[in-house]
Amino acid sequence: MDQIALLDATERYLRGEMNDQEKLMFEELRQTNPEVDQFVVEHLFFMGQLDRYADLKLYRANIYDVHHTLKETGDITEMKPVEQASVIQMWNKYRRTIAVAASIALITTLMIGSMFYFLSPKPTKEIEALRKQVNDLSIKTNTQSAQINAVKDKVDPKTTVSFSGTSFAIDPRGYLLTSAHVVANAAKVYVQNKDGIDYRAKVIYTDKSKDLAVLKIEDEDFKNLGSLPYAFRKSNAELAEPVFTLGFPKNEIVYGEGYLSALTGMKGDTMASQITISANPGNSGGPVLNKNGELIGILNARQTSAEGVVFAIKSKYILETLEELKKIDTGVASLKVPTTSALRGLDRSKQVEKMRECVYMVKVVM
Repeated sequence: MDQIALLDATERYLRGEMNDQEKLMFEELRQTNPEVDQFVVEHLFFMGQLDRYADLKLYRANIYDVHHTLKETGDITEMKPVEQASVIQMWNKYRRTIAVAASIALITTLMIGSMFYFLSPKPTKEIEALRKQVNDLSIKTNTQSAQINAVKDKVDPKTTVSFSGTSFAIDPRGYLLTSAHVVANAAKVYVQNKDGIDYRAKVIYTDKSKDLAVLKIEDEDFKNLGSLPYAFRKSNAELAEPVFTLGFPKNEIVYGEGYLSALTGMKGDTMASQITISANPGNSGGPVLNKNGELIGILNARQTSAEGVVFAIKSKYILETLEELKKIDTGVASLKVPTTSALRGLDRSKQVEKMRECVYMVKVVM
């Protein structure tokens, strides 16, 4: 299907103009073709942005009309501007022109980005795990090499870390969750907090079918985290819902934001969600949260044939895994994930600041 036909079909689908047979065929196409599915989600998001812009323009026009009416009736009077307010005067004079120019620039950028995405050459490998192979990093100095490969004060400094990823707390007593492939075949595991302090950890449970692993910090230097600020969402997230994540694609914590672009993963995998967000090797095991600070999933892979297409195991299956662990290991029977988010209502910088205490780099020694 060429781009014009795809755009026409997408708009008819979103406007509800397809008959039942056409709708069924188009939804099957979305499930089997992730590029088409992402195009539909991005177009829906784009149209939503245009609608919001139109609403804003209407709101501003209404405000202007009310202001003009009140001025005509004498209920309000204009204050004479002072010379120092030249910037404000310029804004008032040209704000409509600036707003239109900005909207045109935004639309042009989105359209060019969409064209670039569909015309880019596609690699043959479809999906890539986001575990980072440390030995493959381009290390410029001996100091950087030491920072990445030496696990401070815990093991022999000559020990080489083979892989790294991300994990996050599921219980303040040192229980962490990561992706199973991050710690696969590990001889030793260490985790590093936001301050660069390393702790010995142990893999206590692995569920390869869900690509999940539970770690336990077993280090005398570790202190209880107190209450965790985020909650675990039991229901599915909403399509186009804004999300953010924290992880370790480099030797410091990195923030990323995007949106939920599909309710299923690669080839219709119902255990995962598709997220449009920037992610790199080292992000595997990172938490995915919505605006209310509710955990909706854990990052584990990305699609190599499309920029920014990442997959995350849904929180529903994380909770199932933890319940299975409790049945097998009575020592963790008291493990309780938080059900109330202390991040709700906070601005993003405050949310991230509270989250940073609970997110760890995973260092794997083979």
